[in-house]
Amino acid sequence: MKKKVILAIADGIGDRPCKELGYMTPLEYANTPNLDNLAKKGTSGLVDIIGPGIPIGTDLAHMILFGYLQEDYPGRGPIEASGAGLTLLPGDVAFRCNFATVDNNLNVIDRRAGRIRKNTKTLAESINNIQINGVQILFKEATEHRSILILRGQGLSANISDSDPKVIKGDTKYKKVKSTDGLEDSIFTAKILNKFLLKAHEILKNQEVNKTRIKNKLLPANFLLTRGAGMMPDIEKITNKFRFKASCIAAEGTVLGVARLAGFKIVTDKKMTGNIDTDIDFKAKKVIEELENSDFVALNMKCPDLMGHEGKPKLKVKAIELFDKLIGEILKGNMENTIIAVAADHSTPCEKEEHSGDPVPILINGPGVRKNRIEKYNEIDCSHGGLGRIKGHEFISTLYDYLELIKKEGN
Repeated sequence: MKKKVILAIADGIGDRPCKELGYMTPLEYANTPNLDNLAKKGTSGLVDIIGPGIPIGTDLAHMILFGYLQEDYPGRGPIEASGAGLTLLPGDVAFRCNFATVDNNLNVIDRRAGRIRKNTKTLAESINNIQINGVQILFKEATEHRSILILRGQGLSANISDSDPKVIKGDTKYKKVKSTDGLEDSIFTAKILNKFLLKAHEILKNQEVNKTRIKNKLLPANFLLTRGAGMMPDIEKITNKFRFKASCIAAEGTVLGVARLAGFKIVTDKKMTGNIDTDIDFKAKKVIEELENSDFVALNMKCPDLMGHEGKPKLKVKAIELFDKLIGEILKGNMENTIIAVAADHSTPCEKEEHSGDPVPILINGPGVRKNRIEKYNEIDCSHGGLGRIKGHEFISTLYDYLELIKKEGN
């Protein structure tokens, strides 16, 4: 009987020693009996998704973890659009956006508008389907503060810069969008987007949703920060390439977008918040259900990454322990012929509050898997594991080989 594979991805779980935790990483500090037991009875190692010391975004990292190569990357915008179920036409330029908060001088107060969750659909509808100089501008809300922007028209280009200042240090003003190649179509696209950002600001700041937020002492979502401009290339679905069935269970649009591009069945629900209040029992139930009809089930849990971005080691510990409980619930299902693998898409150190190029721990456990001589799942112990230190495409090839999808080389 052919095996099945579960890939559980703890987003941003890797870290560096934290003073607040006695110079341990959150993963070393956390109580993780289920992960430790899997590591003890399986094989483990470290993975550099691209290469040592190279930070990577969630989007490209998941593309590689699902079987693509770096050169297949279309940009963040098209992936976010895919995650929202939007269809891009040839020539469309898509962006990932944040609802953000700015002051009267357009200085960025909060890149995520206080991680707004409610009434983003109302805000999105107020700035959707605007026309500027013959270009149609489509806008749709995504998870929490995230959203998707599409420019549709003639003579557009994705070769433009981000308006998002990302890490705010010193100069907090949003970045005016510029052409990155100096060509006519990119100069035109930057001009359109800059006009739209200011127009959207005028509309958003007068919305009742934001007036109510201010009255309730919440940050208004009165601006948009854009990044990841891209056009959708013709990408073959991984499920078609290798001829297998796969599912993805996740909350965040980025992950769902990559999964949809790869040909995975999408499983999401409002109970999956993408944060520390996500319903792990519901997620575990969906993993077990999807395993019935899929060869490969990918699961993403976002909250360790969020706590890393917020620089909160103890809350990251809590998120990791929640992930461990999720693994424990999954293991209550029928694992008789199933490989379970655990990985991360990148490290998000609390000291940096951003992705880093540190490797992340991985493990593989199940029937036919060789056993290590280590006891725990963390960045230090896994460095002594039997998988060694490998790259992302090598890790997913190993998992696909358990599904007997990888062609033998030579005779």
